[in-house]
Amino acid sequence: MDDPVDNKPPTFWQMLHSVMAAAFGVQSGKNRARDFTHGKPSHFVILGILFTAVFALALFGVVKLVLLLAGI
Repeated sequence: MDDPVDNKPPTFWQMLHSVMAAAFGVQSGKNRARDFTHGKPSHFVILGILFTAVFALALFGVVKLVLLLAGI
């Protein structure tokens, strides 16, 4: 099903998984090969930008929460 030999483009969830795995440096060779052979670069760029924005906002929220709970 997730064979890189398939000619189907990756699904949204497969692309999101690839973006998150690549962001943390744990992308598998099989998924990387699938992404480079069947994925569109624009989709990965858009998902990467969105993931980075959400990640940064989550970190900002955690820091604000910790500072609020610490009374600073």
